[in-house]
Amino acid sequence: MREHTVLRVVARLIIPPIMIFALYVQFHGDYSPGGGFQAGVIFASAIILYGLIFGVEAARAAIPPAALRIGASLGVLIYGGTGVATMLAGGNFLDYDQLAHDPVHGQHYGLLIVEFGVGLTVASIMIAIFYVFAGRGRVRESDE
Repeated sequence: MREHTVLRVVARLIIPPIMIFALYVQFHGDYSPGGGFQAGVIFASAIILYGLIFGVEAARAAIPPAALRIGASLGVLIYGGTGVATMLAGGNFLDYDQLAHDPVHGQHYGLLIVEFGVGLTVASIMIAIFYVFAGRGRVRESDE
């Protein structure tokens, strides 16, 4: 890949705001449009941009595939674990009212926790899909 100085400089300037915007969408998803899925895709787009500009191997060094497997699994466990926790507290699956002393607070906590799990899973899977497609046809040293 040829050195594209302008693209590299612009990417270094724009990737952090993309990640901050993903956090904004993540934590304001219960008050405004957005949430875990949208935040996960936005966060993954920052990593994909990094991989496109600096190379897939640089992106894999920054976020290894093993971390993506853990992130995807952890996100599903957070989502499901929240439902199990509400059942253990005496409610139905994902009955957020059971998560706090006040049903309104319980709803808020439940949404934040579940949306975080969704965001973590979506970001991990999107980046993993990018790694698979971007690495097609190349033999890595670990595969030999």
